[in-house]
Amino acid sequence: MYQMTEAELKFAEIIWKGEPIRSGELVKLCEKEFDWKKSTTYTFLKKLCEQEICKNENSVVTSLVKKEEYLQIQGEQFVVKAFGGSLPKMVAAFMERKKLSDAQISEIQQMIEDYKEKNT
Repeated sequence: MYQMTEAELKFAEIIWKGEPIRSGELVKLCEKEFDWKKSTTYTFLKKLCEQEICKNENSVVTSLVKKEEYLQIQGEQFVVKAFGGSLPKMVAAFMERKKLSDAQISEIQQMIEDYKEKNT
């Protein structure tokens, strides 16, 4: 899946937050939020439509990829690229630099237990 730039991600956040959103309203929001001209907004919109992240039909913009799905895919791609697909290696690298609180440890343990129950 296409990896958005930081600016594209901020733009997508506006779409995710307000969808369905009329393209004219999106232009106004981007002018207010980013000080963009109308042409800049439509350039960004065209790029995300070409990447099938969103669509613009009858001047109404909606996402084809939801925020959670996009972030999950990007997280998975990061683990593959940086840690050879090994989630334990990623967690180990994280824990070497940052101490986990008891609450975080409990939360992770609960996530693992929930995962086991769903997949057995």
